[in-house]
Amino acid sequence: QVQLVESGGGLVQAGGSLRLSCAASGRTFTGYAVGWFRQAPGKEREFVAAISWSGLTKNYANSVKGQFTISRDNAKNMVYLQMNSLRTDNTAIYYCAAATTASMLGIPAHNRYAVWGQGTQVANST
Repeated sequence: QVQLVESGGGLVQAGGSLRLSCAASGRTFTGYAVGWFRQAPGKEREFVAAISWSGLTKNYANSVKGQFTISRDNAKNMVYLQMNSLRTDNTAIYYCAAATTASMLGIPAHNRYAVWGQGTQVANST
């Protein structure tokens, strides 16, 4: 089974950018769709973005469309989340998660993500 480790979080000024990384180990990343989720203080975990294992299909939460971009490099076993124009409501712990899928274009339902990283904190300074 694949293991996931997130990195790239930190403290950033409003309007700034961060790129989160999700590194996979343990086996090839091929065959896994990957999603980013986040949990803000006092709130439930929510979906942010997902990418099929081919990289050809991407989904975004409405709240981050046009602001965040998900991408992946299967040769490096990496998935990225580029976050621009950060706002205070983007403050959260961000998690990457993986789900097996038979389709190179498919993105699984949110409850299919069975492998999770430990999370990385993103916070905005005022």
